[in-house]
Amino acid sequence: MAMSSLFSLSFNSIPFTNPTNRHLFNHHHHLHSRCLQFSSKKREFPPPSVASIPYQPINVDYLEEEFSGHGVTFERLSDSCVAKMTVENGSSVTLMLPSGLITSYKARMWHGGTVELLQTSVSEGEGGGAAIRGGVSPVLKFDSDGEISWSPSTWALQDIRGDSRDTIQVEMVSTDAKDMVEVRYILSLREETLSSELTVSNLKSSSIQMRGGIISHLTVSTPEATFAYGLEGSDFCNRPVFLSNFGIVPPGLSQKGGFGSGQMWENLGLKGFFTGWDARNQKNGDEGKDSLTESEEMEGEENENYKNLTEAMSRIYTSAPRDFTIIDRGRRNSVVVGREGFEELYIFSPGSRHESYGMYSFICVGQSAMLKPVTLNPGDAWTGSQHLHNPNI
Repeated sequence: MAMSSLFSLSFNSIPFTNPTNRHLFNHHHHLHSRCLQFSSKKREFPPPSVASIPYQPINVDYLEEEFSGHGVTFERLSDSCVAKMTVENGSSVTLMLPSGLITSYKARMWHGGTVELLQTSVSEGEGGGAAIRGGVSPVLKFDSDGEISWSPSTWALQDIRGDSRDTIQVEMVSTDAKDMVEVRYILSLREETLSSELTVSNLKSSSIQMRGGIISHLTVSTPEATFAYGLEGSDFCNRPVFLSNFGIVPPGLSQKGGFGSGQMWENLGLKGFFTGWDARNQKNGDEGKDSLTESEEMEGEENENYKNLTEAMSRIYTSAPRDFTIIDRGRRNSVVVGREGFEELYIFSPGSRHESYGMYSFICVGQSAMLKPVTLNPGDAWTGSQHLHNPNI
């Protein structure tokens, strides 16, 4: 049995719904939302995008008028919108709309200041705009018998609750073209914790399967000084790197390798899921193969409770504890990563061959359903969440 984490946590105080499948037929109704309203004004410059996905302009004035007074401010960024959540102790979160990508989580530390816990990168995207990757984002794919699969890529702002003195909650929603699959995405910021909750509702007359998860890029000084604490005894499977449109791609991950071939992900039903992979991987194609794309898909049991992340690794833990700790001795901080609903834990380390404190100094963690998808019968709902807890105050 896996050992408990260095820090004993209870996330029950966060006002979320219970992470269980619930039946919806008793209150099946058409779902309305206060969706984002768009502006028709044209821009003179290519709009910044998130991972090269184009979006329609957002009416920031409407958002300010509709959702002001909860500790959230809005700022126009070309055709996108930046929402910033700030609580009284100075901890803050930056959210991009309508992509739903969290680009920053600054947490208050023992020394009185705040420290960035997430890794993001900005590069040139399609059309000359800036493409933002990294951070925290939901990466999901839904399949149903005989129908085209669907992945949520845009999120409508539904509601903002709470205030900066206690908890700020931002609720977003995304639905498929027929309004038969609904995903609610709730971010909750407290003084010591950022939580991301997904609630999936199946309003179809047939079952659906969900694959993917909540993927987070945690910034570190270098993987050589970074440790995962609390995973000893956890079963794992080594797998090719799980990358999405928002994933940061270290150099050397070649399309010639195992991941680029798509064999593993085709078996999982994920081939073609990551629409940004092919174009981005072509740019890295001349840099040679990488052990992360060609390593054997082996299974085993974690034998280290204080695991150094120096070596490159891409691994799915199938029996990990509900929370474990990422400790960075270089930056003198740690993050407790917790989950609910999701049964799998994904960890990716680019290894220590890259520059310290650079673009590829990060550890990717994901609360996931990759090996075993979540099945929702007609009328069911399912909830899964991730908690990033800051114990450094």
